[in-house]
Amino acid sequence: MPAYKNEQHRVTHRGRDFHFVSYEGRPANDRRGEPAVAAMWYLIQAGKRWPVMPQEPGQPVEALQRALRAWLEANAFTATRPFPPAESSP
Repeated sequence: MPAYKNEQHRVTHRGRDFHFVSYEGRPANDRRGEPAVAAMWYLIQAGKRWPVMPQEPGQPVEALQRALRAWLEANAFTATRPFPPAESSP
């Protein structure tokens, strides 16, 4: 099985630049009560990361850019829907 390779995309939306990075999923850890996590896209800002959406291998760049912009519109540009809790970047 080939090693996972992180991907990065920069998106400009409403005159601002945003940096997204994909991270490898991880299997469930029953001892810690942690569920499995699929490979995901995260928004990276100021040393923090916010989960955005599952990564779809082979997704065309144009479709990915549209999906990331839609997430930004729904989560970053509305007062009623703040970002989900941030995680520390590894």
